[in-house]
Amino acid sequence: MNIVLIGMSGAGKSTLGALLAKALGMDFVDTDIVIQRQEGRLLQAIIDNDGIERFLEIEETTVSDLQLNHCVVSTGGSVVYSEKAMNALKRGGRVIYLHVPYEEIQRRLTQIATRGIVMKQGSSLREVYEERVPLYTKYGDFVLDCSDKSIEQCVGELVKVIK
Repeated sequence: MNIVLIGMSGAGKSTLGALLAKALGMDFVDTDIVIQRQEGRLLQAIIDNDGIERFLEIEETTVSDLQLNHCVVSTGGSVVYSEKAMNALKRGGRVIYLHVPYEEIQRRLTQIATRGIVMKQGSSLREVYEERVPLYTKYGDFVLDCSDKSIEQCVGELVKVIK
């Protein structure tokens, strides 16, 4: 059984995921890093050079093909655009949506142009947030509200929920 973390870029999936894996004695996998290793370049380079559609295809294939067991999995914020990838993740474990209010996401994301965030030309961060929240809610088996909580508090709450 895997624990899969979904949510916006800046929600804390990678940071929280690594700490959660340590607390639960599980392995940790960050799908963004898997994609970068597989492609031999940064996420932003894939988006800039190949376009958003190609990046989403790569993400869908990579995530759908993962063979993981007993892992905490941090996903890219855009993985919820792929029903195939999300179904594969849900088959292998519990999906937890890390909910962070828009204002907090905006505050945390300072390097938006280099972070490898899937944003259509002319879209604002708020538009991306509002487009994705219903998808995160749809696919999440559990929603953890991370508003005004430290990473340690969030990890503690998740450990209780999982055990």
